[in-house]
Amino acid sequence: MTVQARRDVFQAIADPTRRAIISLIASQSLNLNAIADNFDVSRPAISQHIKILTECGLIIIKQQGRERYCEAQLEPLAAVADWLAPFSSNWEYRFEQLDNLLTNMKKNKKTNKK
Repeated sequence: MTVQARRDVFQAIADPTRRAIISLIASQSLNLNAIADNFDVSRPAISQHIKILTECGLIIIKQQGRERYCEAQLEPLAAVADWLAPFSSNWEYRFEQLDNLLTNMKKNKKTNKK
């Protein structure tokens, strides 16, 4: 018998369909059919994505009568934000450089028009 390690949040967001599912239910709970209606893949494929998201702790499923509703649990995404944090200063520096370049280009354009 093999024991599968619990999946992590990085595995969940690695797939574009799973990212889209998270975005779809981030603001409202939806049942499985409503989620599946938003994608051009089979219902079993969506169910597999939901299973992975559940294993990663990004979705909980609540039974309401005969329907199962998926509710987003976005707290695990903090691990992604924490991992990205050291890189943000590099991005900020590059955006500042771009902003400076664009500002200089605008100034030069105005100067050349005169």
